[in-house]
Amino acid sequence: MASRALSFVALIVLSTLPCQSQTQIDYHQHLLSPSAAKLGVLPRQFTARDLISLLDAAGVRRALVLSLAFQYGNPNKPPTPDEYTQVRQENDWTADQVVHYPDRLRAFCAVNPLKAYAVSEIKRCAKNPYLRRGLKLHFGNSDVDMDDPRQVAQLRHVFRAADKYRMAIVVHMRSSVTRHRPYGTREAQTFLNEVLPSAPHVPIQIAHLAGAGGFDDPSVDNALSVFIEAIARHDSRMANVYFDICGVAGMGQWKEKKALIVERIRQIGINRILWGSDGSFGAGTTPAHALEAYRELPLTKEEFHTIDTNVAPYMRWR
Repeated sequence: MASRALSFVALIVLSTLPCQSQTQIDYHQHLLSPSAAKLGVLPRQFTARDLISLLDAAGVRRALVLSLAFQYGNPNKPPTPDEYTQVRQENDWTADQVVHYPDRLRAFCAVNPLKAYAVSEIKRCAKNPYLRRGLKLHFGNSDVDMDDPRQVAQLRHVFRAADKYRMAIVVHMRSSVTRHRPYGTREAQTFLNEVLPSAPHVPIQIAHLAGAGGFDDPSVDNALSVFIEAIARHDSRMANVYFDICGVAGMGQWKEKKALIVERIRQIGINRILWGSDGSFGAGTTPAHALEAYRELPLTKEEFHTIDTNVAPYMRWR
């Protein structure tokens, strides 16, 4: 009788222990229109249908699709004729794609924040039911220089516009690697002190743990430490800030830094961490392969479960 009672207790205990959870949302995805494919000299477009197939293969239910419209204003590429028209069309094409999977995909529009049309496009996107939830900014591909006061002032203008229309912001903060722009502690402090306060009412998702993928660049850890210190002192400016770990595991010498990556994740706070896999076209990886690398991080089952089930406000369906 005692043996049967012990078995029953053991069964209850085992049932309460978390097994490997299933990642629910990919917070960092891209599609590729025919026009954008040509811009990147890639062989073909990558559609919502293509993405859904890869999400299904990885067992991921939903994804946040970030428009690539900022690429038309990328100063590292040849000038785009009638640039703003192309930006509008890319944002609209992205919206038209997610329409087909309304229970699985959500889209954010995108602009180069330094362009004169940036605020006008944000206002236009805010009126589109499939783009109104958010804005993607890519400081690297827009060549944002956080040490230029004029550009910082323009960023404040853009963040205020997104905040006005209650659009969440996903920001790739790492400055241009191609142009060797400075990046690290000073630039992160400028963002925290001078830019972030301009959008106090909306969630901010900082991509790639404040980097550009991988964790080899020491300047990325320096920048990330600014935010970690702000979180530790309960800085109110960090109240609505999340971090995605898209591309952190799986690029460069990341395996040598697994312990450091996990330490930083814990310092940020597991509840702020969002998983993502990035675009699967060109040299990109698939969600399944990105998940495989992510699972190699030395997180506990409980920590994986929390990250896997984190739901940012802009990805709530109800």
